[in-house]
Amino acid sequence: MKIICIGRNYSEHIRELNSPVPDSPVFFLKPDTALLIRNRPFYYPSFSGNIHYEIELVLKICKTGKNIQEKFANSYYNEIGIGIDMTARDLQDIAKQKGLPWTLSKGFDHSAPLGAFLPKTVFQDENNIPFHLDINGNTVQKGNSGEMIHPFHNIIYHISRFMTLRTGDLIFTGTPAGVGPVHPGDKLEGFIGDQKLLHCLIR
Repeated sequence: MKIICIGRNYSEHIRELNSPVPDSPVFFLKPDTALLIRNRPFYYPSFSGNIHYEIELVLKICKTGKNIQEKFANSYYNEIGIGIDMTARDLQDIAKQKGLPWTLSKGFDHSAPLGAFLPKTVFQDENNIPFHLDINGNTVQKGNSGEMIHPFHNIIYHISRFMTLRTGDLIFTGTPAGVGPVHPGDKLEGFIGDQKLLHCLIR
């Protein structure tokens, strides 16, 4: 199982980080040890002083595919959920300055809190899925799948040109604007619509 994360997929988020708009989906990998499941707490790591939250819709791949055409991409995932791409922003900034990979800032243990999934059949329009993140009861991020630069089908097409997708793979599809730091004691809650699917306490 691999975790594939799409970067720079929401225009407002690109602007808030002062990053260039990509011509095609930008993606990176997290190891399976990055997963944090069953609403377990996230323990603030000692190697960073600036961990940021990034709420994202997550696709769960349901069958193996390579070079998947966009018109067939819909059959390669059957559930949509919510997750958080935890980012050590201080380490990422150093990597960007030196032109180094983002692995340390994105792939550390438990950097991918993952909530529950919903069958995609419950969504009337996959291009209009609202989601948001609350911290301590206050909404800090709001997004909608219709705001993505590269929608689900294009993401699957693009990834599968370079690597085979397999059953159980997870695709984090990008984060909207509003990212920011977490602190010990914070309570993070992720929603699709008004349904809470993720709870994570920062310790």
